[in-house]
Amino acid sequence: MWFRRLPLMLAALALTLGPALYMVYADYRAFLDTPLGPPAAGWVLDVKPGMGSGGVARELRRQPGVLRSALYLEAYARLSGLASRLKVGEYAISPGLTPRGLIDQIAAGRVIQYSLTVVEGWTFRQLRQALAAHPKIAHTLSETSDAEVMTRLGRSGKHPEGKFFPETYHFPAGTTDEAFLKRALTTMDRQLADAWSRRAPDLPLRDPEQALVLASILEKETGLAAERPEIAGVFIRRLRKGMPLQADPTVIYGLGSTFDGDLRRQDLTTDTPYNTYTRKGLPPTPIALPSTSALNAAVQPAPGDALYFVASGQGGHIFSATLEAHNRAVQQYLQTKRQ
Repeated sequence: MWFRRLPLMLAALALTLGPALYMVYADYRAFLDTPLGPPAAGWVLDVKPGMGSGGVARELRRQPGVLRSALYLEAYARLSGLASRLKVGEYAISPGLTPRGLIDQIAAGRVIQYSLTVVEGWTFRQLRQALAAHPKIAHTLSETSDAEVMTRLGRSGKHPEGKFFPETYHFPAGTTDEAFLKRALTTMDRQLADAWSRRAPDLPLRDPEQALVLASILEKETGLAAERPEIAGVFIRRLRKGMPLQADPTVIYGLGSTFDGDLRRQDLTTDTPYNTYTRKGLPPTPIALPSTSALNAAVQPAPGDALYFVASGQGGHIFSATLEAHNRAVQQYLQTKRQ
């Protein structure tokens, strides 16, 4: 009977196929840990929604020399249980990356991170321009007014100037400009709250918003972080005495697009809500994005008696307690400038 010979047949089959199966398995194991073959400069794999492990394998096979076996790659994804966990996004295929490492990377969602540096002292208009120019950001606010942007960010009726923290942000491709702004907004909320919690006693600042306004002026007055507490001290003492701040950056901001780079005497006498020569107190909103050092200086001003300051002509400022001393410093600055 044939079934009596079945064990012998199976044994013979095993002896025949065993070496072949072992060779296939050994080749599969070697494949998993052998680096892929991308160009020397690397390559970017864009995993789109619904692509799956089979789609990933096919996409890799379209690139000459990158992937030796689509079958092996898909088998690993399924046998490891990672096929259902692959995440969309852009992934760097760099020299040395193995098929096993690639699938693990996609399952973990370790996508390429792009960056945008929001510069200290930028205005909101400059921030929007930078977002609009970034090729990896999804632009959803292009036709939206500043007021509408703030509404979409949950801050309806709030002025956008100064509300977004300047630093370098990292994000995956496809991040929306709205999501980017939301992140920068909440970061500024956190930074401002932290600074306000450590404020000096008896400041003539009503709330954190006024601290933000002062910080934005400090940001534009000097690029030297070490000087900002001294300049803050001057402005705080002027606020206490009811003196106008006489801050050129606020005047420039109030001039808007009409400012041609040269601040004239008539500009100082042309009244706008931001002219701190013609109006006492702080301007109605911030004028730029303040850094951490500017925020800290606004709420922790340096002690002293100076009420005036002027550029030294050598990168810093000269501080004076009297108008007479200030006028001498101004003449010194003008002489240095002429020379």
